[in-house]
Amino acid sequence: MIANGGVIAFRTDTFYGLGADPCNAAGVARIRELKGREENKPILLLISDPEQVERLILERTESFTRVAEEFWPGPLTIIGRAVPTLPEAITAGTGTVGVRLPADDVVRELVRECGGVLTATSANPSGREPGRSASEVASYFPHGLDLIVDGGAVTATEPSTVLDATTSPPRVVRAGVIHADRIAQLTRRSSE
Repeated sequence: MIANGGVIAFRTDTFYGLGADPCNAAGVARIRELKGREENKPILLLISDPEQVERLILERTESFTRVAEEFWPGPLTIIGRAVPTLPEAITAGTGTVGVRLPADDVVRELVRECGGVLTATSANPSGREPGRSASEVASYFPHGLDLIVDGGAVTATEPSTVLDATTSPPRVVRAGVIHADRIAQLTRRSSE
């Protein structure tokens, strides 16, 4: 289903997300249409295993490696320079991509079964609160999804933290579960 441009909704380690093969233009276009998402917004990716980073990130900065080792698996999305083969629909022309290794074995296994990399933009129309249960996602999207994987209600109260590791020092783009001061302490120690 995913390989053929299918779109699913599933519980991540934070909120419900919309999953498609990031290299399938039809699937990614369907996500943008479902969400009403602007073309200039990149779409983050979940990976099943740390080795998948090589498929997505051109070159890991020292900061990228350091925070990944400290906070993965976990609710930290790290932005790095994207490999040139990653579609512009994912990077939104930025040349970068956000990647997360979720702290949930079931979620990682689902991503593994879908090829090791899956989009995971939040399962909600743009401007609405992220989907917190399968029924809420179904009410947001009564049509257009091929499957909703009911992983139960989420317990997270915050999204993943998004860190741009292409800058020096790294910059928090979105505050979330992992607080900026913890990241700053780690990156400060690495530069000393």
